[in-house]
Amino acid sequence: MPDLHTRIAASFARQGMMTTFGAQLAAVAQGRVEIVAPILPGSTQQQGYGHAALTFALGDTAAGYAALSLLPDEQEVVTAEIGIHLLAPAVGDLLVARGRVVKPGRRLIVVQSEVFAVTDGVEKQIALLNGTMVPVAA
Repeated sequence: MPDLHTRIAASFARQGMMTTFGAQLAAVAQGRVEIVAPILPGSTQQQGYGHAALTFALGDTAAGYAALSLLPDEQEVVTAEIGIHLLAPAVGDLLVARGRVVKPGRRLIVVQSEVFAVTDGVEKQIALLNGTMVPVAA
C-alpha cells in the first residue's frame, strides 16, 4: 500500500487539466490538500484576470483530493456538487487552492476549499467553494 502522498501524487499526475494549467501538488495530509498553479496567459479572461474556470478547477481538485485522502486505496471520488463564491479577481503571480474535508461519510463527503491569489508572497482570498464528493470504486 503506497503512502498517502504517493497515492495522491500518482492520481494527480494523471489529470491532464492540471498539467495544462501548470498546477503542482504542494501539500498532502489526512483530509487536507494544497495545490498551486501559475496564472498563465492561456488561463486568463478578457480583462487579464485569471479565469474563474481556473479558480474553480483548482478549488474543486483540492477539495476532491482532500476527500480521497481519507478513503481506502480501492476507492476514488467524484464531485456530486460544488458551489463557488468568487470574492475577488484572480490577480497575481499564482493561485493556491487549499481543500479540506468538513465532514467525512461512507456515501457523501462534505468538502470546502479556499483559493488565494499570491503576489510577491502576499495571499489574497479570491474564492470559497463548498461541495460534496461521492466515493466510487477505483
